[in-house]
Amino acid sequence: MSEDMKRIEAVLDEKVRPSLRAHGGEIEIDHLEDGVLYVKLLGQCAGCPSADLTNETLVEAELVQALPELVKKVAVIQTVSDELWEQAKRLLRDHHL
Repeated sequence: MSEDMKRIEAVLDEKVRPSLRAHGGEIEIDHLEDGVLYVKLLGQCAGCPSADLTNETLVEAELVQALPELVKKVAVIQTVSDELWEQAKRLLRDHHL
């Protein structure tokens, strides 16, 4: 892991993850490109209607404040969690939808 990514992870661990985990969520870095950090919100945060607001008010705010020379913007990559895929498969298999 690069030194830049270690710095970003440290901010996430200290400032972001505790709040996300309190709501059953998690965050994972996908990549950093030209000052834009691409992340995935996981757990209960994946696909949450408030994901964009969470990103702007928590994730991006903390990272830009702590590491302005490194992170200019944070973009959420929308994904479907493995847990949600498994739940959907169970519903289809068990309820013959």
